[in-house]
Amino acid sequence: MKLLERHRTPNRPPHRPPPVTAALPAAPPPAPAAVPARPATPAAPLGARRVSRPVAVSAGDLGLLLLRLTFGLLLAGHGAQKLFGLFGGEGLSATGRGFAELGYHPGTFFAGMAGAGEFLGGLGLAAGLLTPLAAAAVIGVMINAMIVTVPHGLWETNGGMEYPLCIAVVAIAVAAIGAGRLALDRFFRRRDGGLPEMAFAVGLGGLGAAIVLAVS
Repeated sequence: MKLLERHRTPNRPPHRPPPVTAALPAAPPPAPAAVPARPATPAAPLGARRVSRPVAVSAGDLGLLLLRLTFGLLLAGHGAQKLFGLFGGEGLSATGRGFAELGYHPGTFFAGMAGAGEFLGGLGLAAGLLTPLAAAAVIGVMINAMIVTVPHGLWETNGGMEYPLCIAVVAIAVAAIGAGRLALDRFFRRRDGGLPEMAFAVGLGGLGAAIVLAVS
């Protein structure tokens, strides 16, 4: 019995499996930083023209330069004919006698005024300098020329007012549009012209013509 008791298995606690611990889910990787979305550019409406950046010199500036040089220099040449006898002109004395025959007394004084208006006004238009004032000088001279020639009708072939009318309209148009970028007035606001500049040129030119007609 003792031998059997020696070989008897001692009491041991029952085998229990280790507790199963629930596996925690792995933490998700950090999301990348959100990049702010660019605002969507609104689509241009159908038929809309794409706005381009303004160029330094446009075709309109070149056209204005051509117009100003042609009319301005030719007009200055007419003034030089009256004042200095250049380009086949008769000079101030002979031109003054012609003005006296037209009813402008003293003829030499008014011939000098007309010649100075054409010469200085033409150079101002050609250079694009003090454009509204230059246009006013030209308009004043051309109004008097139209009054003298209107009895002969419109066309130049009959001695009519065609030529001074065209010159006056060009001067008014340049004052309204402005001299453009290819002009000495490019550094001033009057480069762009406008209704005030046109009204100034027409008003001052008309006033000067009226004064000449009143005192002659």
